Amino acid sequence: MRAMILVTGGTGFIGQALIRHLVEAGHQVRTLIRPSRKSPRLPRGVSVEVAVAGLRDERSLRAAMVGVDTIYHLAGVERSGAEADLLDIDVRGTQTVLSAALDAGVDRFFYLSHLGADRASAYPIFKAKAIAEEHIRRSGIDYTIMRTAIVFGPNDGFTISLAQLLSSFPFVFFIPGDGDTVIQPLWVEDLVTCLAWALEEENTRSQVYELGGPEYLSLREIIETMMNKIATKRTLVSMPPPYMRALTVFLEYVLPASPVSVYWIDYLATNRTCPLDTIPRVFNLMPSRFSHRLAYLEGQDWRLHLLRTVFRRRV
Repeated sequence: MRAMILVTGGTGFIGQALIRHLVEAGHQVRTLIRPSRKSPRLPRGVSVEVAVAGLRDERSLRAAMVGVDTIYHLAGVERSGAEADLLDIDVRGTQTVLSAALDAGVDRFFYLSHLGADRASAYPIFKAKAIAEEHIRRSGIDYTIMRTAIVFGPNDGFTISLAQLLSSFPFVFFIPGDGDTVIQPLWVEDLVTCLAWALEEENTRSQVYELGGPEYLSLREIIETMMNKIATKRTLVSMPPPYMRALTVFLEYVLPASPVSVYWIDYLATNRTCPLDTIPRVFNLMPSRFSHRLAYLEGQDWRLHLLRTVFRRRV
């Protein structure tokens, strides 16, 4: 029988896809959920164990790691927006998970980071990810760090948010700057395939990989592609990035379920790319093009979708 795999952040859209992929490959999987009155969003139709523990509760983490051989640490707090405590969750939380993992004798530790992670970054999320990476590398545990481009797929925080905003703003749609920031969208199923494959390969130990999709696209190109998919036409209007950031922070505070966060805007502030050949060369996989994986956006009333989300948060 294979050893247990623990996934933190298993209720997120990447975590759910990873758990499903690992279970289908025959692995035993346990996911970590934080104490909450709300029912967790676990993958449907998948056999997965559940352990309840906060990222800062080392005793509960140790209990969750009994029999665990591998950890995929995906948990983060950036989707909470301006109120997110990156230092407590992304940095100190990672330290606590590492400490418990070392005590439990965990063999491998996978960490999901971002392209652009840099301790000297002016953007808090990239600074936090770089600090967490540093703690992992210095811990002595066998690690594999994946720095990813923006990941997209059903229930993501990128294309779904854009679809909601495009459908809700009448006539025009504001974009930061000229919309010429270049990003490299990565299909979620390609990412989890790489994560699962790396588990079987010894030469991925003590490695840092930068992963992105098979094409460089400007934000303007991405929005135009999405408008075609959701049958919506808006005139794109440039807005200076500082004003866009201020507007985003304002929306986060007044809208209970804002479709964008300040960290989302920070990610689009500069080009976020890596070599196009990493995934084909290292993982022997040809990643999907952005426009080929957007069928989940079609046939939806995204304005109604946003209203329902806001209403659920209010009640």
